[in-house]
Amino acid sequence: MPVESGSSAAARQAKQKRKSHSLSIRRTNSTEQERSGLQRDMLEGQDSKLPLSLRSNLLDLFSQIEREFENLYIENLELRREIETLNDRLTAEGQTFEGADLAKGALKTKASHSTSQLSQKLKTTYKASTSKPRSNSCHARVGGSRNFSVTSWELWGGDSWIVSSFKATTSRAVCQLVREYVGHRDGIWDLSVTRTQPVVLGTASADHTAMLWSIETGKCLLKYMGHQGSVNSIKFHPTEQMALTASGDQTAHIWRYMVQLPTPQPVADISQTPCDDDVDFSDKDEADGEVEGPNDCPSVRVPTTTLRSHQGVVIAADWLVGGKQVVTASWDRAANLYDVETSELVHSLTGHDQELTHCCTHPTQRLVVTSSRDTTFRLWDFRDPSIHSVNVFQGHTDTVTSAVFTVGDNVVSGSDDRTVKVWDLKNMRSPIATIRTDSAVNRISVSVTQKIIALPHDNRQVRLFDMSGVRLARLPRSNRQGHRRMVCCSAWCEDNASCNLFTCGFDRQAIGWNINIPALLQEK
Repeated sequence: MPVESGSSAAARQAKQKRKSHSLSIRRTNSTEQERSGLQRDMLEGQDSKLPLSLRSNLLDLFSQIEREFENLYIENLELRREIETLNDRLTAEGQTFEGADLAKGALKTKASHSTSQLSQKLKTTYKASTSKPRSNSCHARVGGSRNFSVTSWELWGGDSWIVSSFKATTSRAVCQLVREYVGHRDGIWDLSVTRTQPVVLGTASADHTAMLWSIETGKCLLKYMGHQGSVNSIKFHPTEQMALTASGDQTAHIWRYMVQLPTPQPVADISQTPCDDDVDFSDKDEADGEVEGPNDCPSVRVPTTTLRSHQGVVIAADWLVGGKQVVTASWDRAANLYDVETSELVHSLTGHDQELTHCCTHPTQRLVVTSSRDTTFRLWDFRDPSIHSVNVFQGHTDTVTSAVFTVGDNVVSGSDDRTVKVWDLKNMRSPIATIRTDSAVNRISVSVTQKIIALPHDNRQVRLFDMSGVRLARLPRSNRQGHRRMVCCSAWCEDNASCNLFTCGFDRQAIGWNINIPALLQEK
């Protein structure tokens, strides 16, 4: 029987003493102890220049790391099972909704309302946010980590399975993704294009900033950092280099900008990447990584004018024709008309029963339309200085998310009730056309010349319709291109040769599209 040397016995005693003072981590079973002992025996049998005491310490540390990682791995598997269970339940509800008998109207209504309520909760939380933005806040951890599976399903477009019955046949040559504008650290609520030279794209984000972008290069030209809350809308002055932004900090800001356009770069044809826009594959969370904002982008921190009369979140703002007055819409149920030069409140427009969601001005006349969660939108007429008339438009069954003017005598309204309605200003009793969709509609846009309506949806889709309600196209979307979260806004810019339609969403990016309008109308 071999006899252990004195030096070896001393080393073992020292090792046992160190082991008793090492960090203690609960072991789950005896198998783990046997595995650790086997690894230690193998280590001692290997040749190494490291002292045995140092090797033993390293082994202890690596064993602890392995056990911690294993615990995290098990917890991750449990969370995944919870998410899969919830997704299965949602899918089952969706199948019932899709294939239910007409007699089960109550079930359809309940499914529709649950989706709308989830979406509304998300929008309400972020548009009212005045807390410090976080880079990963687009996960919408409204109620803690356990709510992640619900809100992430909503942001990922949980009801997009209904789209299978509306598959697009539009050629990619008609609707092409041209450029992505990435740099915001949170969702983008609104976007707009300047009406003066130089022509740039503006975005308003929940990260408390607004950005101006070069349309041709995708480079950030300027960042506005004057707000203390989510920036909910952005609009540009009709003739001067001034921007108007509305915020969750209960103010609207007017600020001047000066930008210099960079040299255009060759445009990569992203749309030719082989993909199937009807299949989402694994829906990889490509947008959830850490997005660093443009560090070399110049910034503006002080507004020219601050408008402060509201008692709630300012959700939208717009310039009246001529640019001498602006209108703001707020969650305090009022819209305010201000004089730009003096910053004084001219009129307070009251009458809505619930929070306002949007406001829009007519391009050539002193008309304002405000939309609200009370399922109505109102037309305010300031053409006669002595008479300020108001007309109430009823027809939606849920929140009216936006109502916009066309060049003619029409108003187009979108709603969380999944419909878009076209109205004649001369006859407000009933809409002249109704578009029914499969998802809530956010801030819509109507092209000037051909009057094509761009519909951004909660389920990540963007669809194009004409004024008579005929569907023209659905923009390509997959896990390789397009929006990965709900689409919040659309804006046309028909004069731009490369990108004539822009969309933005809660995936923290804006996208420039090239829509071949003549070919689109020809396919119609």
